[in-house]
Amino acid sequence: MTTADRSSPPDSRPSESHAVGRRGFLGYVLAAPTLVAAADLNLRAPAAEAQGLPPVPSPAIAEITDLSDMLEHSAAPTANLITVTVNTDGTVSFELPRAEVGQGITTSTAMLIAEEMDVPVEDVHVTLADARPELVFNQITGGSGTTLSTYEPIRVAAAVARGRLLQAAAVELEQAVATLRLKQGIITDLLGNSIGIGTLATKAASVRTEEVPVQLKANENFSVIGTPHNRVDALAAVTGRKKFAMDLKIPGALPTMVCRPPTLNGEVGSVRNTEAVATMPGVTDVVAISTGVAVRAETFGQCIDAVRALEVDWKPGTAEGKSDASVLDELRAAEVPLVESKGEASVEGDFTFFFRSNSALETNCAIADVRRDRAEIWSAQKNPIVTKETIAAQCGIPLDAVKVHVTEGGGSFGRKLFNDGAMEAAEISRKIGKPVKLMWHRADDSRQGRTHPMATSRVRVGVAGDGVLSYEQRHTSVFTDFSHGFGEIITANAAKLPVADASFSQTIFTFTQTMPYGFGATTQLLNETDRGFNTGSMRNIYSPDVTTARELIVDQLAAKMGEDPYRFRQRFLQEERLKAVLDQVAEAGRWGRSMPENTAQGIAVHTEYRATIATLVEIDCTPETVNRPIRDAVAGPRVTKAVCAVDIGLAVNPRGLEAQIMGGINDGIANALTSSLHLTDGYFLEASWDNYFYTRQWNSPPELEIIIMPPTTGKPGGAGELGVASAQAAVACAYARATGSVPTSFPINHGTLSFEPKPNVPPIPESPTDGLRHAQ
Repeated sequence: MTTADRSSPPDSRPSESHAVGRRGFLGYVLAAPTLVAAADLNLRAPAAEAQGLPPVPSPAIAEITDLSDMLEHSAAPTANLITVTVNTDGTVSFELPRAEVGQGITTSTAMLIAEEMDVPVEDVHVTLADARPELVFNQITGGSGTTLSTYEPIRVAAAVARGRLLQAAAVELEQAVATLRLKQGIITDLLGNSIGIGTLATKAASVRTEEVPVQLKANENFSVIGTPHNRVDALAAVTGRKKFAMDLKIPGALPTMVCRPPTLNGEVGSVRNTEAVATMPGVTDVVAISTGVAVRAETFGQCIDAVRALEVDWKPGTAEGKSDASVLDELRAAEVPLVESKGEASVEGDFTFFFRSNSALETNCAIADVRRDRAEIWSAQKNPIVTKETIAAQCGIPLDAVKVHVTEGGGSFGRKLFNDGAMEAAEISRKIGKPVKLMWHRADDSRQGRTHPMATSRVRVGVAGDGVLSYEQRHTSVFTDFSHGFGEIITANAAKLPVADASFSQTIFTFTQTMPYGFGATTQLLNETDRGFNTGSMRNIYSPDVTTARELIVDQLAAKMGEDPYRFRQRFLQEERLKAVLDQVAEAGRWGRSMPENTAQGIAVHTEYRATIATLVEIDCTPETVNRPIRDAVAGPRVTKAVCAVDIGLAVNPRGLEAQIMGGINDGIANALTSSLHLTDGYFLEASWDNYFYTRQWNSPPELEIIIMPPTTGKPGGAGELGVASAQAAVACAYARATGSVPTSFPINHGTLSFEPKPNVPPIPESPTDGLRHAQ
């Protein structure tokens, strides 16, 4: 991989030490035993235009204000409740009101604090904050919004602490503040005398809350931000010391699992052998709950044995009798018609995107201890305030009697925005009056968990000569569930209402979808149907599918006009940042080079979260590759090379950004080629990673280059979800060029996969009851 120059453009504006200028803010020194500092961004933060953000001429709503803006603005009013604490041992503590699920935000947060305070990154200890309702709209992790929303509040709080430490050191050393230097946690004067910040932690503290002005570092003075840094939790992860929910030893919390229905969202009718199962070895409790039958035992193995032994009569689920074909028929019936062409020539496309699993590597889990007058939860929660408020309401106990501890999680991609695991654990614990350590079986999450909804996307483009007059896209999807809300219980409940739920989807679609090309009159419309599935905002929500349909049409437009796909994009792209990343991948990937028969290059662009990205891939569709037998995997086309150029503005940790883009590329490859769920008779066949064909080593490109562009803005954009859409679209375009046939459904291998029972695994019974059956 290569990383381009990350230096920031110089700031020529004069600094003002006591005024709120471009980098000037007001913060607080809070009353506390040791130094505690907070930010104040609510009323006096610099306007967006003062931050040097480029003007956006397009009239599209998402290009004027997008989901990233909404997340940042909604978090600002409670930014002053986020505090940085200096400890007497010289370390700095910070409770991050977001969820670390592998995306590396604890590392980037530590880097922000280390930068402004001039302390070593390893001396900054970032933990995850418990649910705090006072942080309304500021404790939700989604939409690649963490760094966008916390970048300035964290830096301001750290700068306040730094200033206070220098003032305390000036008193101790009897020197003027201007003569002191803070570096690596040590303050030194001109005479060589020094004092550590730990020694000053108590002296710099305040007995009352004080408002103080601060000046943030200019970008050209950064020594930490923008420099590649290894993850602060890497050693703990590789040595097994990192603690996830299932690693916690909570007194009395025994392993617990749930016997789930054979079809999606079925309910318990009756249990025929409760007493017999309750006497099985190790089993302590068997109880029917809203989602199945829960079993608590001394070990998870005993739980599985008990779950398999249960005999349950089930009521029909919400997708009873449905299949891929029947859902597709529903979508077709719900499609909003395209406008008839008015005489000009047109290019059209009709694309289908099948269900995809939103199961993370860490399966759904939670620990709960719920009693009559209190409740305590441990779980990787991206939306913990909603969990806290919902449990309090359902249990009829005061809000302050509910504690929700946010643990680190092993993946999410939107899955942990939903609190179903925590709520289920709370329900079980409440019913039996004992602590439980609930873990979903992998098959549970594949079959009853969250999915990316099945969708169709129809496109019609009107052309005249070498120009494009109009672009219409009708995206029709199984309903996307946003009932997790935007960080508190009011919007979570509103999203469940029959009318408001559709408004949430339309709002998200409108504030995320843009048209990067100058294609004349443009309409991109969403229509959703069928609320019988457990869906969610799986990584990048609508954008991968909408973008893939668009980029395939762009290639067809180029062919119709006799132009090279890269040159055609370059001619019609409206934003210079997009042109720059496109040029970069075309050059680095040697676009247009001679390639063997049945192989080809594909190229695509995407913009979202204040960031731009372009991806070039090379694909091998030769018969010997497509038909090669691969053990426990899918052969088919193979992506042999990927080059990605990304501009997110200022990259706080380029190494973390590279890792996120790598993940996005592999997601895109999976979505385009192999990765989907097969629905039959109301349930999904896939049960685990062995038959849910995510990108394997065989499918991953042996050549991978990620180029981080020099920052075009002084602030970071979103990155976590950005690579999926461009990679998925680029793979689809490469496949079309290699085979001479435009794919119309995704993943391309969806209809060719087969499922066979594994040895010693019983076939699916006629009326399965264990929820652990293997797909066949």
